[in-house]
Amino acid sequence: MLSLLEQIDQGALWPYSGGIHPLENKHLSNKSNIDRLPLADEFIIPVPTVGQNCILKFAVGDRVLKGESLTEGNGHLPAHAPTSGTIKAIEPRASNHPSAFSVLSVVLSADGKDEWLESINLPSEELSNEQMLTRIRESGIAGMGGAAFPSHIKLNPISDIELVIINGIECEPYITSDDRLMREHAEDILKGMTYIDALLDPLRFIIAIEDNKPEAAKAMNIALAKFGALASKGRVTVVPTKYPSGGEKQLIQILTGKEVPSGGIPAQLGVVVHNVGTAMAIGEAIEQRKPLIERVVTITGENVTRPGNYWVPIGTPIEHLLNSVGVRDKRNVKLIVGGPMMGHMQIDLSAPILKGSNCIIVPSISEFTTESNERACIRCGECAVACPAGLLPQQLFWHSKAEEYDKAASYNLKDCIECGCCNYVCPSDIPLVEYYRVAKSAIRKEEQEQIAAEQAKKRFDARLERLEKEKREREEKAKKAAERRKSNMSSGDKGAVAAALARVKAKKSSEGKSPEATSDKQSQVAAAIARAKAKKQVQQSEDTQSEHIETPANDKKAQIAAAVARAKAKKLAKQRTESDESIEPASDSTASQQPVLDKKAKIAAAIAKAKAKKAQKETNLTGESESNSSLEVSEENIAEQASPEELKKAKIAAAVAKAKAKKAQNDNKETVVEESVFIEKKPEIELSAEEQKKAIIAAAVAKAKAKKLAREEQ
Repeated sequence: MLSLLEQIDQGALWPYSGGIHPLENKHLSNKSNIDRLPLADEFIIPVPTVGQNCILKFAVGDRVLKGESLTEGNGHLPAHAPTSGTIKAIEPRASNHPSAFSVLSVVLSADGKDEWLESINLPSEELSNEQMLTRIRESGIAGMGGAAFPSHIKLNPISDIELVIINGIECEPYITSDDRLMREHAEDILKGMTYIDALLDPLRFIIAIEDNKPEAAKAMNIALAKFGALASKGRVTVVPTKYPSGGEKQLIQILTGKEVPSGGIPAQLGVVVHNVGTAMAIGEAIEQRKPLIERVVTITGENVTRPGNYWVPIGTPIEHLLNSVGVRDKRNVKLIVGGPMMGHMQIDLSAPILKGSNCIIVPSISEFTTESNERACIRCGECAVACPAGLLPQQLFWHSKAEEYDKAASYNLKDCIECGCCNYVCPSDIPLVEYYRVAKSAIRKEEQEQIAAEQAKKRFDARLERLEKEKREREEKAKKAAERRKSNMSSGDKGAVAAALARVKAKKSSEGKSPEATSDKQSQVAAAIARAKAKKQVQQSEDTQSEHIETPANDKKAQIAAAVARAKAKKLAKQRTESDESIEPASDSTASQQPVLDKKAKIAAAIAKAKAKKAQKETNLTGESESNSSLEVSEENIAEQASPEELKKAKIAAAVAKAKAKKAQNDNKETVVEESVFIEKKPEIELSAEEQKKAIIAAAVAKAKAKKLAREEQ
C-alpha cells in the first residue's frame, strides 16, 4: 500500500462532500494583464489592522515616505504608508466591513512624488530564520486569500510541518487576481516559496490550481523547473473546478484525504496553506525589505467600463477605483467587495481597500437576480447536501433564529466557513449565512464576557489572598515588636504597665456600675435643688418682713410677720432635715470639704453675733433720741392702741426673741452659716443671716416697748 507522500507524488486526489457549481463569469477580467491605476489624492489606512493593538508613530501634519511604518508595538501587525505624503487627519472613517462601522484611520494626503523609504530595495543579506520571521512581521505580511491571517504566525508553528500547500485555487466566481498573478509572476511566487521552505523545511510542496486555469498551471510548472531544490520535492497539482475547493479545510481534504478536526488547525495535521499572493509578498519582504502596501484586485462586473486586474495600494478609496475604471450606470451602483458567494455589500464608497480585498464587483441591474423576500423553510434538505463542511444547516438555522445559541453551538456552528452554498441552493431564499454570522457573534460575545468574568474572579481572589497575607505579616510584625519590647523592659516598667492595666480594668468595672452611680448623683442633685428652694422661700419671706418693719406705723404687723417668718423658717428647716436624712451620705469628696465649711460657718456665726450686739446696743442708746423720734411716736401709738392682752403677748414675744438670740450666740459651735444661710443646732437646719438680724432687731424693739410700758405704768 502506498504511503500518503507517494500518493501525493502521483497526484492522487480525494473527494469531499457538498459543494456547488455556480456560474464563473471569469472571462470578464482575465483577458488582460495586470495594470496600474493613477494614485488617489487621499488614502485611508485603518489602524490597528487585523484586530491588533498598536501605537501611532506620527501625528497630524507629519510627512511620511512610501513603505514607512505608521505604527509600532511588539507582536502587532503594522500598517504602512502606501505612498509619500502628509498625514491629514487621524479620525474614524468608514470601514470595509459588512457592519460598515467606523474605525480609527490615518488619512494620508498624497504629494504625488511616490517617494520610497531609503531602506527599501536594498541588497539582501544572509538572514537567520528568526530574522526572516521578524522581517515578515515588520513588513505586515498577511494572508491575501481573504482571511488576512498574520503570516509570521503560520511560518512559526509548534509542530513539524510535512506538507506546504500553495493555494492557487480561485473557486469564487468573477475573481481572477490569483490567476493573472500566477501567469505573470510565477518566478516571484517561487522565490517566496524558497524562503517558506527554509523556515518550515517540509517534506513536500504542492501548488494547487483548478482545471479552469490551464495557463496558470503551465506558467507555474515552467517556473518550478527553474528552482531545482523545490522541483525535487514540489509539484503542481490540478484539481477539478468546484466551489468551495479553495477553502483551506476543503483543499487539505482534497489533496491528502485528511479532515481537519472540529476546532482544530491544519498545523495539527502537519500541513500549512499559503496563498500565491502571500508567497510572493514573503519573497519581496525578505529580499527587498518591501512591506505589503499593495495587492492585485479584480474589478469586474457588467457595469464596469474597463474590467480587469489592477495593482491597488492598500488604503485606496473604492470610489477612486470606480472613477478610474469607469462605471456605465452611475445611478444604479451596487457594490460587492469579495466574491458573489462570500463577499458583502458595501454601501459607503469611501471605504478603503484592505489586505484581504481581492475583488470588487459592480453588477448591472440584470446581472444578479433581484432580492426576494424570505419564505418559510420547506425542509427540502438541499442545504445539508450542499454543505461542504458536513453540517446540518437547517438545524443551525432554527436554533440561530430562535436565539438558542448554545444549541446551535452544539451542532458545530463554529465549523461553518460561511461559503454560502446553503444560500445558493435554498428554494425559500432564506439568508442562512446571515443567521449564522449573527449567532457566531453572539456566542463570541458570551465567551468574551465569560473570560472577562473569570479573569475578574481571579483578580478578586488574588486580591483577597494578598490582603490576608498582608494582615498576617502585620500581625506577625506586631507580635515580634511586642516580644522585643517585653524582653527590653525593666521590672519597674513592668510594674507600671501592670498598674496601668489595673486602673483600666477598675475603670471598666466602675463603668459597668454606672446605673447606681447615676442614681447617687441624681439624689445629690435633688437634695441641692430642695435646699435652694427652701432658701429662696425664706429669702422671699424675709424680704416681705423687711418691707413691713421699715414702716413705723406697721410695727405690730412687723412683729406678726417676723413671727410667721420664723415659724416658716423653722418648718422649712425641719422639712430639709427630713429630706437630708432620706438622702444617702455624701461622697468622700464632700466629706473632705467639711472642715472648710465648718470654719466658714464659725466665721459667719461670729459676724452675726457681732451684728446682733451692735444692733441691740444702738437700739438701747437711741430708743429715746430725737433721731428715732419717728420710732418713739410709732411705739407710743402702738402702746396707746394696744390692749393689755396684746402688750402681754408682745412682752412674751420679746422674751422669746431675746432667748433665741442669746441661745444663738451661745451655740456658735453647733451653728453652720454657709453662703448667708443660718442653720440652728443641727448642720442640716439652715437660716439666713438676714433673718437672724431681723429677729434681733425685732427682739430689741420688743424690749424697748416693754421698758416704755413699764415706765408708764410706774
